[in-house]
Amino acid sequence: MNAPVLLFTGGIRSGKSALALRWAGGQTDNRLFLASCVPEDAEMVARVDRHKAERGPGWNCLEEGLDPQKALESYFFSRELCVLLFDCASMWIANMLYAGLTREDALSRVIRFAEYLAALNFPAALVSAEVGLGVVPANPIARRFQDTLGLANQILASFCQTVIFVSCGLPLSLKGTLPGGLCPDFPPEEKDFRL
Repeated sequence: MNAPVLLFTGGIRSGKSALALRWAGGQTDNRLFLASCVPEDAEMVARVDRHKAERGPGWNCLEEGLDPQKALESYFFSRELCVLLFDCASMWIANMLYAGLTREDALSRVIRFAEYLAALNFPAALVSAEVGLGVVPANPIARRFQDTLGLANQILASFCQTVIFVSCGLPLSLKGTLPGGLCPDFPPEEKDFRL
């Protein structure tokens, strides 16, 4: 049996990345964070720096906005196995559409990546935003993104043993068994809720 692959999904600032980090951090000391965000402005650089600080030491990091599978294949060519955290599929989809890929081409890459992850012999977690809870956007670019990401999330979920929906920092298992230790154990006043 292959190692577990988990999908953490939820709205923006729902706590999905924090829970994915908690889960991945509890798997092994050999950790790889695969980031799909390649910062291009000062605000995004500051955001990425905050995320790095939140992760803390003990994480190797790859940044790849368009082809995470190729980045992983190169990385693992000469390294030990570990736990993988990919954050996030929604930014990856946006990057591919911005680069001019059609929805069909983007979804083909998602399928290949999901197949690759499902065949790994070490645990992995994916993070993606849920776009199915809001209104249909008023402009065609946003609708294209929403439609493509919604389909991509369905593809990723079909390949994962466990799918966790996160709302208000709390996990709900949509598929599989909710791993232990995911519920927050902090009083709200001790957590930094700054953006």
